[in-house]
Amino acid sequence: MRIGEIAALVGTTTRAIRHYHHVGLLPEPERRPNGYRAYTVRDAVLLARVRRLTELGLGLDEVRGVLADDAGREPADVLAALDADLARQEAELGERRRRLAELLAAGPGEGEPVSPGLAALLARAPSTTSPSAAKDREYLALLDATGTAGEETYEALAPLVGDPAVLALYERLDELAAAPVDDPRIGPLADALVAAVPAGLLDTVPADGPAVPGFQEALLAEYAPAQAEVVRRVMAAFVERGRT
Repeated sequence: MRIGEIAALVGTTTRAIRHYHHVGLLPEPERRPNGYRAYTVRDAVLLARVRRLTELGLGLDEVRGVLADDAGREPADVLAALDADLARQEAELGERRRRLAELLAAGPGEGEPVSPGLAALLARAPSTTSPSAAKDREYLALLDATGTAGEETYEALAPLVGDPAVLALYERLDELAAAPVDDPRIGPLADALVAAVPAGLLDTVPADGPAVPGFQEALLAEYAPAQAEVVRRVMAAFVERGRT
């Protein structure tokens, strides 16, 4: 095969192939008497491997290390590894399309880009207009998106989802929207919130959220002063509980 033919076969460009030759990632093939490069099936397999690895986000130095591990393997083995990579990518793409289909099928405002586990948990929650409940929902979506929360977290929260007492706590927090930071209701509400959260939840997610500098401050800034004081006390209690 000539360089244009192998490029078309693998789905890359002749410029990319020449660059791989230049940096030593792809060995130069033998040349025909007319000076044209003569590529073999093994060259095509190696080039396909390079293309797949770069598509996965690996840098050229990382690709070089992977290729070193592949040295001496039969082309069929490398092709099988490529096929397995593509199968995993296809499965991931299928799941993303399935989730997208759910979002498209949902009514206005009903679809949310969350995992199936969190979507199932939220679907069991009773309807409420509580602003504090909405904030918790957004917080859970953030934990879900960052991978900080998962199935274990949602299982731990499941008993709370339909509990009327939890809605009452949200309403008490809503009532502090215009209260001063020394409001006497702050302490009892913080204690009630701490008592309502299952102890097992602390084992599934950090008490103060994702390990990102400034996250706790940003979270507290979303609340009115008295509400923020309640949330701060709850988070502090969770941290202390985690230490004991």
